[in-house]
Amino acid sequence: MVVLAGVNKHFGELHVLQDINLTVGSGEVVVVIGPSGSGKSTLCRAINRLETIDNGTIQIDGTDLPAEGRPLAKLRADVGMVFQSFNLFAHMTVLDNVMLGPLKVRKMPKAEAKKFAMELLTRVGVENQADKHPAQLSGGQQQRVAIARALAMKPKVMLFDEPTSALDPEMINEVLDVMTDLAAEGMTMIVVTHEMGFARKAADRVVFMDEGVIVEEATPEEFFTNPQSDRAKDFLSKILTH
Repeated sequence: MVVLAGVNKHFGELHVLQDINLTVGSGEVVVVIGPSGSGKSTLCRAINRLETIDNGTIQIDGTDLPAEGRPLAKLRADVGMVFQSFNLFAHMTVLDNVMLGPLKVRKMPKAEAKKFAMELLTRVGVENQADKHPAQLSGGQQQRVAIARALAMKPKVMLFDEPTSALDPEMINEVLDVMTDLAAEGMTMIVVTHEMGFARKAADRVVFMDEGVIVEEATPEEFFTNPQSDRAKDFLSKILTH
């Protein structure tokens, strides 16, 4: 579903993505972990061209990612994205936020878009908030709305860039539960996260990055019980002892 080949990215002198090769199969859940500044978020953002790349290729469902213009917009519609910050439109109700993509991009009739949006809000457990504005919701509720909004485009793949890092601890699980359900339903997902419990439970594969390089790829079981590289061992020893 997603293929990155020889992808490089510099920010000035900093080589943030170094010859990245990564293939994500249809229905696969890949969790990307690693220390801060390892290139995880840049990788995630490159997959739908929010970050340009210096060279290499990125394919979504067999199509090369176009550089710009209408073809890029079309392909982006197939890639749902959920960020740290919820990026909801503050002046619109929750329901209108979720309806916007189907109406404007997918050209869905209004009645159908509304019905579909309500189904998605029910799916993420915030249907009773449909008529409120984002500011009236908790962070966890807003992030669940953001997931519903991404799903409203019927994407082929979902990207999550640290979706729980801005949330209070008690709200993290309500978002991770929705993501775990999505994974169980067979959604292709690439998730950048610090939540190791989610990685263990929902991932088909863990990708460990450090300093712009994919250091290691393994099943969660293999990675957490028997990491191969010193860098992964060091990383895990620091986060799993507390």
